[in-house]
Amino acid sequence: MSDRRPPLYATHDGADAKFTPFGGWAMPVEFDSIRTEHEAVRESAGIFDVSHMGEIELSGPDAAALLQGLTTNDVESLSVGRAQYSAITDEEGTILDDTVVYRLDEEEFLFIPNAGHDERMEERWESHREEWDLDCEVENATEDWAMFAIQGPEAEDLVAEAAGEELRDLGRFAITEARIAGADCLLARTGYTGEDGFEALVPWDAAEEVWKEFDCQPCGLGARDTLRIEAGFLLSGQDFDPEENPRTPYEARIGFAVDLDTEFVGRDALARVNEDGPEELFIGLRLLERGVPRNGYEIRADDGAIGEVTSGTMSPTLGEPIGLGYVPTEYAEEGREVAVRIRGSDKRARIEAPGFLGDRQ
Repeated sequence: MSDRRPPLYATHDGADAKFTPFGGWAMPVEFDSIRTEHEAVRESAGIFDVSHMGEIELSGPDAAALLQGLTTNDVESLSVGRAQYSAITDEEGTILDDTVVYRLDEEEFLFIPNAGHDERMEERWESHREEWDLDCEVENATEDWAMFAIQGPEAEDLVAEAAGEELRDLGRFAITEARIAGADCLLARTGYTGEDGFEALVPWDAAEEVWKEFDCQPCGLGARDTLRIEAGFLLSGQDFDPEENPRTPYEARIGFAVDLDTEFVGRDALARVNEDGPEELFIGLRLLERGVPRNGYEIRADDGAIGEVTSGTMSPTLGEPIGLGYVPTEYAEEGREVAVRIRGSDKRARIEAPGFLGDRQ
C-alpha cells in the first residue's frame, strides 16, 4: 500500500471502503458497489474524495508567462475566476500530463496535475522559471488542500445548501471562494464524470467537517473510472503515458486545448502534427458481442492488429461493453466495424467518437 494517504483515510476505512493504490496514494476505490455509486451520480449525486490530485500554486508578476510557456492553451486570455483545460507537453509535443488551470487573481494561479505528478511538475516549473529568468513563486500545495468532487444532477442543490444559494449561479469552468462548514474553500464548477457538478478545494485540516456537509452517496475511484469512460475522458497513465503510450494532444483528441498562436514547449512539433494530421486517433469502441474490452486488448481489422484498447468497462448506464483506444487514422471512421481480441476470440465492435452518452453529457 502507498505511503501517501488522503486526510480522510481513517474516515473512509471506518466506513468499510475498499482501497487501492493509485498514483502513489492509497485511495478508496469502492464504498458500496461501483454500480450503486455510478447510478447515484447519473441519477442524483455522489461525492468523491480526489485528494490524490496535485495542486501547484503560482504567484508573482511572471506567473502567467511561466504557465503560458509550459501549457498548450492560452493562459494570458484566461480571466480572473475562470478555469481552462490544457496539456503539458515536451519538446516533441508528447503529453506529459493534462491539467486544469485556475486564475485566482491577476498574478495568482493554481493548476491541478494528475495523481503522483505534483513533484515532477513542481520541478519542471521551477527549472523553467530559472532557465527563463522569470519572477514567479512556485509552491506545491498538494498536502495543503483536500479535494472533493460533488457530481450529478442534484449537485447544485447540495452545494447551495452547504455553501449558499448564490453558488447556484457559478458558471461552468468558473471558480470562486466559498465558506463550507466554517472553512474557507475554493469551489469550481468542473468535474470528470460527464455530469453537472462541482469540485471543492478544502483546507487539509477541515476535510472531515466539509465532507459531512454533503449528504449523498460516497463514491470511489471505481465509479469514477466507469463514469469517465462513458464520457470519453482521458486517464493519465492509461490513455496516454509519456513512457508507455506517448501521445500528442491531436492523437488524444484534445487539440481544442492547443493554441498554436502562443509559444510553449512542444509548440513547433505540434504545429507540424496539426499540419500533417495525426497518424493515429483516440476512438471509442462499442462491442457488438458479449465480452468486456480491457486495457491492452488488441483492436483488429481484416489485415490483423491495428491498435490496442486503453480503457474499457461494462457500461452501467448503457448495459453494453464499451472501450477506448487508438487506431491508425484511416481506421478511425465512426461506424466502421473492427474486432477486439478477448481471450483468443475476436469480438465484433463498432468505432464511435469517445463520449458514449450523446446529448445527456
